[in-house]
Amino acid sequence: MVNRPPNSSLPTTSAVVKNDTDIPTTPKPTQTSGKDIKQPLLNGNYFKIFHQNIRSLREKHQELLSHLFPNLPHVLCFTEHHLKAFELQNINIDHYTLGAQFCRTSHAQGGVVIYTHNSLHSTTINLSKYCVEKDIEICAVKLEVQSTVFCIITAYRSPSGKFNHFLETIDAVLQSVYSPSLGIIICGDININYLVVNEQRKQLDNLLLLYNLVGVVDFPTRLTNTSTTAIDNVFIDVSGFHDYVVTPFPNGLSDHDAQILAFRALYSGQSPGTKFVRKVDQQTISDLTLALSNESWSNIFNTDDVNLMYNSFLNTYLRIFYASFPLTRVTSQNKCNQWLTVGIRTSCKRKRELFLLNRSLNNPVLKR
Repeated sequence: MVNRPPNSSLPTTSAVVKNDTDIPTTPKPTQTSGKDIKQPLLNGNYFKIFHQNIRSLREKHQELLSHLFPNLPHVLCFTEHHLKAFELQNINIDHYTLGAQFCRTSHAQGGVVIYTHNSLHSTTINLSKYCVEKDIEICAVKLEVQSTVFCIITAYRSPSGKFNHFLETIDAVLQSVYSPSLGIIICGDININYLVVNEQRKQLDNLLLLYNLVGVVDFPTRLTNTSTTAIDNVFIDVSGFHDYVVTPFPNGLSDHDAQILAFRALYSGQSPGTKFVRKVDQQTISDLTLALSNESWSNIFNTDDVNLMYNSFLNTYLRIFYASFPLTRVTSQNKCNQWLTVGIRTSCKRKRELFLLNRSLNNPVLKR
């Protein structure tokens, strides 16, 4: 059995840094030298991860680079790339290396893939045994940034996928990769709308909290004429990433907007400065024991549904646990494309502006 980390409380909206002036995400049509494009921007030690349900990567990757230029992310994560394995091998994204992938063999479309910048050294984590088409399609890479090791996981669940199997498999994957010193980041399209509170969201949140992971996307990622949803998300340990920002990146390449996560490259699990830990001593353990003994647990038996009973039990237990072991701040110890012309970039920028204008006007004549 894997020893899981102590849980952190759910983040508030203010936990997401809204002032992202140091992390420009909109491409600028200015001339940049070849040396600049080969190195991803790391303003103030910010590390950037890009995710999008691309709805087919075929013939879109070059235009995507033009949108991201010159501030290239360090990692590109795509869901629903719609390609076979041999097709992915033939996709060449300038300055990036194919890190991990899953391609469907029995059904069309779907699939997940991760690309890492050539300046990074990454290793593939083989998760193929966990993949079941439509239920859960998942891949992962492990990479080291400034002496800190990260595991980046990309996952996709189809709207028709079995949710219970998705939950069980995510738990098994996290148990297999978890380490106290490892920074885990999950991004993907899980087809659970995080703009509303629903039973599936509650179950996933409760599971991920066991690993200190919480969703940080609080804006729509898919907008249509009839709906606005946030079915794509990024899950991180907010107690480890104290300085981060997640922003939408609409580009017109899919009916899903991309998300860009930027955070300080030093993960608090190993970095100097401060970190948050739960206060565990004889007094707080006694508080937990007393609170558990005084809890009636009566709300658990208000239903005959085993799943609802378990969720009720877990919610009650976590409430008592968080109250008994509060988070405290402590000081940690030191441990120590040259073809991309100005004209092409300008055209891509104009196309993106027209796409955003068209979406904001919501004129049915323009959508014909």
